[in-house]
Amino acid sequence: MSREILLLVDALAREKNVSKEIVFGALELALASATKKRIHDEADVRVSIDRESGNYDSFRRWQVVPDNEYVNEFLEVPLSEAQKDDPEVEAGDSLEEPLEPIDFGRIGAQAAKQVILQKIRDAEREQVLNDFLERKEHLVTGSVKRIERGNAIIEAGRIEAVLPRDQMIPKENLRVGDRVRAYLLKIDRAARGPQLILSRTAPEFIIKLFELEVPEMEDGLLEIKSAARDPGVRAKIAVKSNDPRVDPIGTCVGMRGSRVTAVTNELAGERVDIVLWSADPAQFVIGALAPAEVSSIVVDEEKHSMDVVVDEDNLAIAIGRSGQNVRLASELTGWAINLMTVEESQKKSEAEHGTIRALFMEKLDVDEEVADILIEEGFSTVEEIAYVPLNEMLEIEAFDEDTVNELRNRARNVLLTEAIVDEEQLENVAEDMLNLEGMDKPLAAKLARANIRSRDDLADLAVDELVELSGIDDERAKNLITTARAHWFE
Repeated sequence: MSREILLLVDALAREKNVSKEIVFGALELALASATKKRIHDEADVRVSIDRESGNYDSFRRWQVVPDNEYVNEFLEVPLSEAQKDDPEVEAGDSLEEPLEPIDFGRIGAQAAKQVILQKIRDAEREQVLNDFLERKEHLVTGSVKRIERGNAIIEAGRIEAVLPRDQMIPKENLRVGDRVRAYLLKIDRAARGPQLILSRTAPEFIIKLFELEVPEMEDGLLEIKSAARDPGVRAKIAVKSNDPRVDPIGTCVGMRGSRVTAVTNELAGERVDIVLWSADPAQFVIGALAPAEVSSIVVDEEKHSMDVVVDEDNLAIAIGRSGQNVRLASELTGWAINLMTVEESQKKSEAEHGTIRALFMEKLDVDEEVADILIEEGFSTVEEIAYVPLNEMLEIEAFDEDTVNELRNRARNVLLTEAIVDEEQLENVAEDMLNLEGMDKPLAAKLARANIRSRDDLADLAVDELVELSGIDDERAKNLITTARAHWFE
């Protein structure tokens, strides 16, 4: 019988082009499955086949559990029971007892064969997948084999991939037999069907297409830093030259537009804007908003946003049809872009100045004229006045040294008083709120002044309420409230 097993393993391994070890493993599972049917379906059985002789042994396994957790007599043994035979056994250990091996000739041959063939099919598929992944191909080219529930099954050599409906370019009508090129989005090893998930809408797809058309990218002379797409309609790519002799935009466009046209044709006519990448975020955003011309730009590092001012004639161009131009520019650069006219910018600036002016007049006990001088010199917080280097403040022509020192002392006293008040407020804040991820002491003190002193108080707030109370941005407010509510669902 042992010789029969060795011959079977050898034949299957050769026929299916998989290693003998995989066939041995599948055979062990089949024998274990058949042995379980003789004992009980819930029993844990292990079969071990000797790789040299073909002889095999069967074992039944038990899990040692504390006496109060013992529930399954077919899988578990109470700790006290196990320690009668071996005092050193601990909870969590496994015990094995030999079983009389069943006769290989009498097991359900069909069931064993099914298990073996399924395992070998899985191994074959894994082998084909690994061969494909070793080639590090991000672009997959194949033909549409069939359409299932709107998804296209693509045959690429020996491998099948799926192009989901939501990853196809809108209005694109694929038919069986069509040649298709797509980007390898992810690998789903748990899937029963095709494991390669493809995309024709991912920004990475357009980058890979340009890499095909522009040999300078492979040579490292040129690189695409980012891409943003409205699939089938319009796209923006940001290019950077690593060689001063290479014109990045002209190189991507190609002779008479040949290179960009080849990409556009592959993307069902998607129009591509090629933008010059810049390490300066403001310059990058100005380029990304083309063809609109920008009048001025204000960068807010903290909120990672920019106020971009354009004149009336350029506003519609900057926004684009259905907001497309500004949306793509924002995705391309990674910055939130707030478009506004000169008039809107002035109103916003005046409102901000009014808020800061009122703050300085109240906190520092100064008149409107002094507050306006501070704003014109670029001060926007009491902290800046308190801790900016003395020589910088002395450069302000409107103030003499005594005035500068008085302003600095008043600012520091305000901050000291606020710090003391904050500490007093924090004494009433619950630990569960202070320990929340994303919470800090200044924010907790600010919320405590509004009687928000515990995790549940915070969880009861709506996002807009928290933003209004604290002055933090929407994203941070949303994350904090979600974290505060997490224990409700545990």
